[in-house]
Formats: sequence, structure tokens, C-alpha cells
Amino acid sequence: MTKYSEQFKLMLVKEYLEGKLGYDLLAKKHNIKNSSPIKRWVKVYEKFGIDGLMRKKYKETYPVQFKLNVLSFMKSTDSSETETALQFGLTNPPIIASWKKAFFGRWH
Repeated sequence: MTKYSEQFKLMLVKEYLEGKLGYDLLAKKHNIKNSSPIKRWVKVYEKFGIDGLMRKKYKETYPVQFKLNVLSFMKSTDSSETETALQFGLTNPPIIASWKKAFFGRWH
């Protein structure tokens, strides 16, 4: 997975929020294969501000029970990874996919 700089993410979020281009056109303009990361960055930015787009200086660890609570919420509410992450204050929604894989192999 390509890592994007905080400045690049912020630039795309601001460009989206200006309202001139939608997610898909922004992705195309900036040679991103799909608009999913941009959608995620916008949602994270709206909830956490610029701090949500910043890379962590250290790897955050979470207790097993917290991870299970997150996965249980996601399954019982049929929420997306992004919606679930925002509900639990996580700024990196894709981490939930790694938890699903670790606990269940594949989602059931």
C-alpha cells in the first residue's frame, strides 16, 4: 500500500471540501486508483481535524478486549470500517481489517 504524506492528504481533503471535485474525480486527477482513501481522509479530518491525518510517532497498541468490542460493534451494526473507527476514536480505519484477519481469518 502506498503511503501518502500528511501534506498530500490535507491538500486532497481541502480540495474536496472546496466542493469543486467529487471523490472519484479527485482520485483520477491525482492518479489514485480509487476514491476510498480520499473518502476515509475526509471523514477522519472532519472528526479529528488535521491530527487525524498525521502519522503516529509510535505504534499504538490496543487491548484484545477493545479489539473484540470494535469488531462486535461493526458486525452488530453492519457499520463500515471507517464508521466503526470513527465511533471508537481510531484515526486509522484499515487497522480494523487487520484485526478481523487476526481474529477470524476471514469475516463470517
